[in-house]
Amino acid sequence: MFGISWAEFLVIFLVAVLVIPTRHWPDVARFLARAVKYVRGLVWKITDASEQIREQIDMERPIDDLIRTTTDDVLAHISSVRPKKSKATKDVAPKRRVAKK
Repeated sequence: MFGISWAEFLVIFLVAVLVIPTRHWPDVARFLARAVKYVRGLVWKITDASEQIREQIDMERPIDDLIRTTTDDVLAHISSVRPKKSKATKDVAPKRRVAKK
């Protein structure tokens, strides 16, 4: 629990019992109960948020795979259909005539 052993926890508890007067024990118990409730609420919210993020990532993973495979297929198809340049279809720009002065 929080990186301390039960023996250390017992020592802290005994020191607290000796230091805190008996008339303040109910107030300390209420404070500890509120603190534990608050920490549990935070842990629950963090756990819930991490689960939502994990679910979102799991939902997006198939879409990413689909996009990747589709892109690869389209690029493969384009590269296989691309016409090869031959001498007959060579683009030749017309020669310009230069006027002499």
